[in-house]
Amino acid sequence: MRTQRPHLLFLLSLLFFTTTFSNLHPKVFAVYDIESPAAPAVDDGDATFIRTSCNGTLYPDVCYTSLSRYANAVQQDPGQLARVAIAVTLSKVHRTASYVSNLTRDADYTVDTRATSALHDCFTNLDDAVDEIRGSLKQMRQIGAAGTGAESFLFQMSNVQTWMSAALTDEETCTDGFQDVADCPVKAEVCDRVTKVKQFTSNALALVNGYANKGAP
Repeated sequence: MRTQRPHLLFLLSLLFFTTTFSNLHPKVFAVYDIESPAAPAVDDGDATFIRTSCNGTLYPDVCYTSLSRYANAVQQDPGQLARVAIAVTLSKVHRTASYVSNLTRDADYTVDTRATSALHDCFTNLDDAVDEIRGSLKQMRQIGAAGTGAESFLFQMSNVQTWMSAALTDEETCTDGFQDVADCPVKAEVCDRVTKVKQFTSNALALVNGYANKGAP
């Protein structure tokens, strides 16, 4: 029996994780690293749903690669897919904002005032984007609650669309701020990271728009 116990414990742990993750509240995605756990086996129908949904975004490959691992949790629910997409985006933007924040501390000791100013402005924009995406996720949690009618659904979705659009604008403003900065490794790295983040935000917004167009759940 001793030789079987580790295997049994592993199966029980895996079952606990799978059950917990499939019911994971979207707010948790904003706290933990959403990309670290290995995904369980994905149902072909659920994966196809995500692939089809991602085809309506500007960056379908990025969309599918980042969201397909959550197919079992999404279960072909467009609202849940939009929530997960927002949560993944929030994780990405928060991580990038933290990276830029660390750079600003070092930049304060350099003589390149344009680069320093661009970094500080970029962090401010990304910090605003984090708040806007977090607000979108909070609003999405309220959608589908008992008593939510068509009018309330449209109002709440309008808020989400506005905040996600504002987040995308903030991210674009960050990269625009480096146009007058001389080419350097820091500029290249920050612009590259933020450009990738913009793809996630754009995709999440597209999925939100698709969900809004379907009407109240």
